[in-house]
Formats: sequence, C-alpha cells, structure tokens
Amino acid sequence: MDNHTEPQRHENMSHIRSVSSKEIIIRKYLFSKGYRYRKNDRRYAGCPDVVLPKYRTVIFVNGCFWHQHKGCKKATMPKSNHEYWEAKLKNNVSRDRKNMNELRSNGWKVIIIWECKLEKNKMKKTLAGLTREIEKNDLKRSVI
Repeated sequence: MDNHTEPQRHENMSHIRSVSSKEIIIRKYLFSKGYRYRKNDRRYAGCPDVVLPKYRTVIFVNGCFWHQHKGCKKATMPKSNHEYWEAKLKNNVSRDRKNMNELRSNGWKVIIIWECKLEKNKMKKTLAGLTREIEKNDLKRSVI
C-alpha cells in the first residue's frame, strides 16, 4: 500500500532527474585527465553514462538504491508498497546484468561506480582507481 496519493507520488517522482551530480563528478574528472568521451550514448546496451570509444570502455554510475548495491546501507527495500518495489528493483538488477553481458560479448569493458564510493571521504581513492581500470587491457567487469 502506498502512503501517498497519486498526485503526491507524481510530484515526488517528477523531482528525480536522470543525470546525477555523481555522474558530473566522474565526467569532470575524466575530462581533466585528458579522456574524451560520449555521454548517455543510446547506441549501446543500457545507455552507459560514459562511453570511452578509444579504450572500448563504458562506465555506469549506479545509485545504490536503484541498482541494489549488495552490502550497502543505501540499498534498502521500502516498507510501503513492498511488492511493487521488490519487483521493480529485481528487474533493474536483472536488466543491468543482461546489458553488461551484451556489452562484454561485443568487446566492451564495463566499469561500474557505485554512488556510495563517491562520498567525500572515498572519492579520491575511487577516482584514482577509475583511471587504473580504464588503462587495464582486460574485459572483465570492474566494480569501483
């Protein structure tokens, strides 16, 4: 059961934007290091947040709640309308897995950056790790 009326829920959801400040942090960092990229390129499975064609690498900046980051305190299950949210979030995770497998089978390296790893006390280490992952030559999925 939803605690909000339909107009209240619509108002809440209308404030959620597709581009997060976390994605902007990643893009600015990459540009400052000389990387050139495309953003939200719909030609690729899952519409990656950043595509680095020169390195055949795609980067997804995933929200811990929306993509259910295992072991993260932000990946909670809402108590209201539980059945809806459980199905929705499981579908998100399943779709992510399918998109990543498709990208890898087409020769792309997939890097996932979780939003909790971009908090102020962890950001510097995460960004340094991102540069290392881009420069690696393996096609394994990298999670930062």
